[in-house]
Amino acid sequence: MRSRPVESSQVPFAVTDDAVLGGRLKLLQPVRGHRAGHDAILLAAAAPKSVHAIELGAGVGAAGLALLVRGAARDVLLVDADADLVRLAAANAERNNYGDRAEAVACDVERVARRGGPARPAPASADLVIMNPPFNDPESRRASPDAARRRAHAAPVTNLEHWVAAAARLLKDSGRLVLIHRPEAIATILALVEGQFGAIEIIPVHALASGPAIRIILRAQKGKRTPPVICRCIVLAGDDGRSTHEADEILRGAAALDPA
Repeated sequence: MRSRPVESSQVPFAVTDDAVLGGRLKLLQPVRGHRAGHDAILLAAAAPKSVHAIELGAGVGAAGLALLVRGAARDVLLVDADADLVRLAAANAERNNYGDRAEAVACDVERVARRGGPARPAPASADLVIMNPPFNDPESRRASPDAARRRAHAAPVTNLEHWVAAAARLLKDSGRLVLIHRPEAIATILALVEGQFGAIEIIPVHALASGPAIRIILRAQKGKRTPPVICRCIVLAGDDGRSTHEADEILRGAAALDPA
């Protein structure tokens, strides 16, 4: 990621102008707080092709806009509870020439999950929902002192119920859910998707070839009942610390996890 500080009229805090995906995607994002990284790019790379995609917890829109860079969606709705980040997401869509294909809206996931939730994002409107829910349980991990970063990263594991419910509400029948999380949350996630989603694929992500998985990517299809499978893992770096060819292709070359 290339990064330089810039001024922005959209938000009341300092931002940087960053380039990801080998310069294919330019992002304004906060200097402090949650910043897009490998998780967002891996999430987008794992997503199947769709017509209308929704990113929940979109932040500045990194994963959703990466779908458009990859040609993996016709249009994307970027949803986040933080109005300042929503403004940056909208600005990022415009500056990457996706203003006619990406929209950003401010809405809390818990509201989206309710049966009588907001009209936008609309129920049963999406072919694809992607999300990177907060993954640090404040009861078991020390939360960041930065409020914005804490909102983006820290939430009880039980909060995942709202995220899965929101995805189920937004997806059409047979629509696809893709999420990225910590491996220790896998039992909770599987319990939450049971009965609503099937055709589950679990993709472990390893930082080093010889180390344990640091993330899992889960893909599922609404309304299916087929049992889960564990797929081939992704290794980001060899034991010498150098990026693998696969990681370079995904993180810098905008390649999909499942090349056609």
